[in-house]
Amino acid sequence: MKFYVLTLFPEMVLDGLKHSIIKRACDEGKISIEAINIRDFSKNKHNHIDDYPYGGGAGMVMQAQPIYDAYMSIKDKLSPNCPVIYMTPQGKTFKQEKAKSLAKLEDMVILCGHYEGVDERVIEEIVTDEISIGDFVLTGGELAAMTIIDAVSRLIPGVLNKEASFEDESFSDNLLEYPQYTRPYEFLGRKVPDVLLSGHHKNIEKWRKEQSILRTKLKRPDLLEK
Repeated sequence: MKFYVLTLFPEMVLDGLKHSIIKRACDEGKISIEAINIRDFSKNKHNHIDDYPYGGGAGMVMQAQPIYDAYMSIKDKLSPNCPVIYMTPQGKTFKQEKAKSLAKLEDMVILCGHYEGVDERVIEEIVTDEISIGDFVLTGGELAAMTIIDAVSRLIPGVLNKEASFEDESFSDNLLEYPQYTRPYEFLGRKVPDVLLSGHHKNIEKWRKEQSILRTKLKRPDLLEK
């Protein structure tokens, strides 16, 4: 899987993903992450990539030309079905099912906006998907892009040590994950449930399923409707 991120802050993206499982996946060649600096494609002598919005209003808008040229600089590398994802609060909310579908692709481009957003014309020209990570506004799209890359990468075969690591996780079957415990057996008077010490795998599996349902009912009852 190859990730291409169109951004004003490439260091933010690359430095933020140089840790833990994602770093190991990059080192082993399971994934690759390339950050393209949109500012490098400015034709303004001061390297400006934004301007005042037509019609007035607060803030600045990212110009279409630098974004389009940044995209065109990598277009020949992309697979025919490569999506161009724009991170925006106006997009569809990102869910685990979307992560699964994206993990089946060869590559993807993620566009990170800033300021008051980007010129609508470049969205119409290159963007195939608009995705939001929630009903809130961030300063820019970089943190959201990193979230997408992390969520998708861990579903790619070989990135996690065991496929079961994500098969039993929250949202894998529209249920939240069951409670987890490790040593010591007792902590502040709270003990590990005896069934987890029984060695009886069917009973443990049954207990975990029940706990997932109970936890979902308590914390996210909306998921049970699915």
